[in-house]
Amino acid sequence: MNVVFRVDASVTIGTGHVMRCLTLARHLKQMKANVSFICRRLEGDLINFIKDNGFTVYILSKVMVSDRDNNVIFNWYKENWQQDAHEAQCLIKSHIHSVDLLVVDHYGLDEKWESTLKPFIKKLMVIDDLANRKHVCDFLLDQNLYLNYEERYKNLVPPECKQLLGPNYVLLREEFIDASCQKRIRDGKIHNILVFFGGTDPTNETIKALNALALLENNIKVNVVVGSSNKRKDEIREYCDRYPNFFFHCQVPNMAELMNEADLAIGAGGTTTWERCYLGLPSITIIVADNQVELTNAVSKFGATINLGFSHEVTSEQIFEAVKDLIEHPKKVQLLSERASKLVNHKIVNTYPVVKTIMEELK
Repeated sequence: MNVVFRVDASVTIGTGHVMRCLTLARHLKQMKANVSFICRRLEGDLINFIKDNGFTVYILSKVMVSDRDNNVIFNWYKENWQQDAHEAQCLIKSHIHSVDLLVVDHYGLDEKWESTLKPFIKKLMVIDDLANRKHVCDFLLDQNLYLNYEERYKNLVPPECKQLLGPNYVLLREEFIDASCQKRIRDGKIHNILVFFGGTDPTNETIKALNALALLENNIKVNVVVGSSNKRKDEIREYCDRYPNFFFHCQVPNMAELMNEADLAIGAGGTTTWERCYLGLPSITIIVADNQVELTNAVSKFGATINLGFSHEVTSEQIFEAVKDLIEHPKKVQLLSERASKLVNHKIVNTYPVVKTIMEELK
């Protein structure tokens, strides 16, 4: 069985998309599927990272656009979707030949692109969380929580499309499943804080959070995690070196372990939200992209995170006050942990229902 993923990443987009695709890819590989990726060359792409994880990557030509502006990148795909589809089609014909499942995780692609590739594959799966465009797919996965998540794609996918919706379908790496066996029962006291704003952190929230934590009078341990594509990683490393209780980590293989050790996390919305919730890790969330708004609001309303709002509106002083308040009120921290744990049904997630559904349909 041949499975191909179409996903991109750059200094501003796609890191979380690549990570969740890799999670699904590993599970499918364990089921004896032949898995490969199709990615476009962009500044800050994760092509080598995907290769290092043991997967073949077929590379699409680099385009001359600003990799630092989301709108510019997505406008390129909107205007040049035919070129992207043609290049992907040529790669499939010349290198892969037969595709049983094509998995598309890409905000820049929609039903036009999918319809062009459909004749060359058996089944098509879309991973999405925007619900802002139509798809021509056999499966649609949206692992996030929204107030109306069961109705979001009602008129956006074919009637026969299998919709895998909600946090019970969350794609978690093996390390998180394993770490849940040693998940801590937190008492609300804060001795260890984890700071992680995704692989690239284009809005530089990490430094903002560190400026806030540097104001704390106590000696709380702070683990700071950045991705290898973070353009300010050297600056962040130097910042951490100035404080004996700040510890710098880059592209770590043990995120679940760091989350389990932490009493509080400060980070962005998106995929990491479910990793934190799965391990019952209390969090302060800052929204760094429009696609994180609905999810972060829903999780906040459930009482599973403290939502400080959009990054451009959040100051270091606000982060400091939020952390200080939680330090002074352990019961609040404990309640955040309890509510976060309730958002994900461990018994269902641990059976990998996404993989199960795919394998049943492809038999």
